[in-house]
Amino acid sequence: MKRSEINEAVRSAIHFFEHNGWALPPSPAWDVTDFGLGDFAKKGLVLVNLATEAEYCEKLMYARRDQTTPAHYHKQKKEDIICRAGKLAVILWADDPEAVTREFITVRINGETRRVRSGEPVVLNAGERITIAPLLWHAFHPVSRECIIGEVSTANDDENDNFFWDDGVGRFPDIVEDEPPLVNLLTD
Repeated sequence: MKRSEINEAVRSAIHFFEHNGWALPPSPAWDVTDFGLGDFAKKGLVLVNLATEAEYCEKLMYARRDQTTPAHYHKQKKEDIICRAGKLAVILWADDPEAVTREFITVRINGETRRVRSGEPVVLNAGERITIAPLLWHAFHPVSRECIIGEVSTANDDENDNFFWDDGVGRFPDIVEDEPPLVNLLTD
């Protein structure tokens, strides 16, 4: 990713956070990724790590329509994905993200146990949440023009506990320095 693209993504996120009343902490821990795929407009996410403790983690994320967080799972991490502003589609798979099945998955949505069909999107409105257990394949993308996404989870290990369906995905991008950084990233 070019640093100018990262800077623009951070500016857009800050603007949308402020517009929706989200105050960021002093010196937030920024993370901007194109998942190593080189197409931030299609596969991209802006993250702010709000809490990184041994027992738990909290993130605030920003994405635009058409930006997908690719299919992945975690072996250790259990997480709640929360739509904080806009509308968010979360897709879950029982096993293989490329398979078309009629299988159902049992998950908690807004604290209630529900059955959802594998591979079909669950649309969350602002304030709604879905709990994703370890080993459950998932991907998400905004349905609205922009979206603020929250994550509250058990301890987070981005380097060792993200398993993507696409072997070409890398969690952190290579950065081409074409202008000075607006913020420091976790990977800087």
